[in-house]
Amino acid sequence: MKRIHVIAGIMTAGVLTMSGCATGGAPTKDTPEPTQNPGTRLSGEITIWSWDVAAEAIRRLAPQFEKVHPEVKVQVVDIGYDNAYKKITMGLESGSGLPDVITLEDDHIPGYAENFPNGLVDLSGVAGKYKADFDRAKWAAASSGKALFALPWDSAPVALYYRRDYFQQAGVDPGSIVTWDDAVRAGEKIKRATGKRLFVSDFTTAGTFTILLQQLGQGYFKDGKVAVNSPAAVRALTLLKTLRDKDLLQNEKGWNGLVTATKEGRVATQPTAVWWSGTLTGEMPELSGRFGVVPLPAFNPNGIRTSSNGGSALAITSQTKNHDAAWAFIEWLLTRKDNQVSMMRTEALFPAYLPALTDPLFDQPQPYFGGQQVNRLFADEVRNIPPIELTGDDAQAQEILKKAVSGTLLDGDDPKTALDKAATRIAAVTKRPLSQ
Repeated sequence: MKRIHVIAGIMTAGVLTMSGCATGGAPTKDTPEPTQNPGTRLSGEITIWSWDVAAEAIRRLAPQFEKVHPEVKVQVVDIGYDNAYKKITMGLESGSGLPDVITLEDDHIPGYAENFPNGLVDLSGVAGKYKADFDRAKWAAASSGKALFALPWDSAPVALYYRRDYFQQAGVDPGSIVTWDDAVRAGEKIKRATGKRLFVSDFTTAGTFTILLQQLGQGYFKDGKVAVNSPAAVRALTLLKTLRDKDLLQNEKGWNGLVTATKEGRVATQPTAVWWSGTLTGEMPELSGRFGVVPLPAFNPNGIRTSSNGGSALAITSQTKNHDAAWAFIEWLLTRKDNQVSMMRTEALFPAYLPALTDPLFDQPQPYFGGQQVNRLFADEVRNIPPIELTGDDAQAQEILKKAVSGTLLDGDDPKTALDKAATRIAAVTKRPLSQ
């Protein structure tokens, strides 16, 4: 898949540790906010930083906005993903050098909001009316306290991709997998029949654990307190240990390992986000017709059958000199159904804007998936993604959790004991109390 999704999928929590940067060069609190006056005449130039397909989408659609507002010029700069957050962080620290609008992945928003409280414009006054129109998990990710620091763009609902041929060979009905207990039993049967493990998981990261934790409705913190050893967290890691003990997990390193293992047919399923469809169709055309998709298995009967893994938003920096034009463009791009559908069709950016999900585009059969209406399945699950608490300390927490996950899956450590140790360490590093 295109990098905006690929990287977001890999980096479930932020890659930058920004503690200690809260006041460095931050703009003053008297930064004007955008207005909602429909009679405001827009003019001037706005510059937007983005990368890869996101930059392509903005660049493609910007001329249409300029036709509506001929006195506004939209400049799109593809800053590349590799150095994007370094540039953004430096700009926030120095209080200069940032454009009017920036692209941010969900997991970076809370850190910037907490560490640079005046670095991004609060959009709640102008965007609040749209809250019910967006994926609630995405809206929560873009919020900090009562403020909204970005408008959600693309969403990343998670489901279970599966190999039709392996399931058929093993005599397993994919529709029978409703809970994770069902998945474990199906995995054992498939492995006996085909020799294939259930899915890929990098034992040295907390990525899969984080997806499962959000499915249970929780992040690393709860009410500002460290909660990585909560009953939900223990349940998530215990599931992974069960799969590991039954030799149903394929341990592969990073993104390249996941792609290679899938391409070579080493696993029967993969629990991951909608952007994985682009990876399959783009990098594995020879496997057309062999994949299907079902909702993510639930932990409990009638439980939540999705999670999230990725996604991004657009924010206005407090360094902008053209607040009204910046907001007008974001509003035009992200709250118009036709634009969102266009970006889904052309750049495969799956909308967080719920009205767009009613478009017939999402009902089209997908030949690669045997004619299944895969996008409709994901669209129906978006509303069910559990909102979770994200914080500026998530990156540090994730680093510490790597040891808990690897110790459990590689060394057989007890999940509860491993997570208790991780919680204590996270509390010491972040100065946050432990959740009781």
